Amino acid sequence: MARGGITIEDDVMLAGNVQLLSNNHDEYERQVLLCEKIVIKKGAWIGAGVSILPGVTVGKYAIVGAGAIVTKDVPDYSVAVGVPAKVVKTLDKDKFPQ
Repeated sequence: MARGGITIEDDVMLAGNVQLLSNNHDEYERQVLLCEKIVIKKGAWIGAGVSILPGVTVGKYAIVGAGAIVTKDVPDYSVAVGVPAKVVKTLDKDKFPQ
């Protein structure tokens, strides 16, 4: 579902069964559709079965572990895992191509 818009930058890796959900329903007025853009920045790696919810940006060269549900932004060079996804590690940005 992409009504809020989805941007996927260069060199992104998406594993199987990834869901990018850029819209949701209002919790009180359920017929109202809320749309917010999803951005996946350069070099990010999204593991199998990940769900990314409306309004989320996954940072440059970030990794999202398999099965995570991403409800908030993932910073550049971070590793996020779990439900909801939480940052558990910061990667060495000097080891990536600039």
